[in-house]
Amino acid sequence: MKKLVIFDLDGTLLNTIADLAGATNYALKACGYPQHDTDEYRFFVGNGINKLFERALPEAERNETNIRKIRSLFVPYYNMHNADLSRPYPAIPHVLETLQEKGMALAVASNKYQEATEKLIKHYFPQIHFLRVFGQRENVPVKPDPSVIVEIMQAAGASPQDTAYIGDSGVDMQTGINAGTETIGAAWGFRPRTELEAYHPAFIADTPEELLDFLMK
Repeated sequence: MKKLVIFDLDGTLLNTIADLAGATNYALKACGYPQHDTDEYRFFVGNGINKLFERALPEAERNETNIRKIRSLFVPYYNMHNADLSRPYPAIPHVLETLQEKGMALAVASNKYQEATEKLIKHYFPQIHFLRVFGQRENVPVKPDPSVIVEIMQAAGASPQDTAYIGDSGVDMQTGINAGTETIGAAWGFRPRTELEAYHPAFIADTPEELLDFLMK
């Protein structure tokens, strides 16, 4: 069994897409830009919120000034509404509790900004003692840069061979590859299974329960 299991957040532990879409559409509408269907946001998220806003803006409006403007509206709104519709994926609480009971160290590494990452984890998983909960932080590169994974492994005293990283996107698969960990795809998340398959992870789980079968063998 692994010593350390690190999870992505959005699309892996929590289905957050409706609240992300709602907050981004709120900011876009306030600035007079077109809004998007919720499902479109599945392909906008994953690289941090500035990249989300860049993708959501009309192509001709994608500049730093407009990204900052959208962010200034998004953040306070999302801070108030990020748990309106977001929910853990079925069986995720059971999976986390089981891994914790087996003595594995658990952690979160997300490209969501730190304040929201911490709030959502505390709100939905108060019974889980995560070693580290890291979102996007100032002066720390976003995934797929492996810095956040390396930092967590150092805190756990775990080697890459002792560590599994689980996520739902190509960004996550590349992050695990860059960090040298065993990498597992979460096919229940935002991105299609084919995106995960392109990175040849050690395993692709179609349901959270399959994680237990793989991690505890």
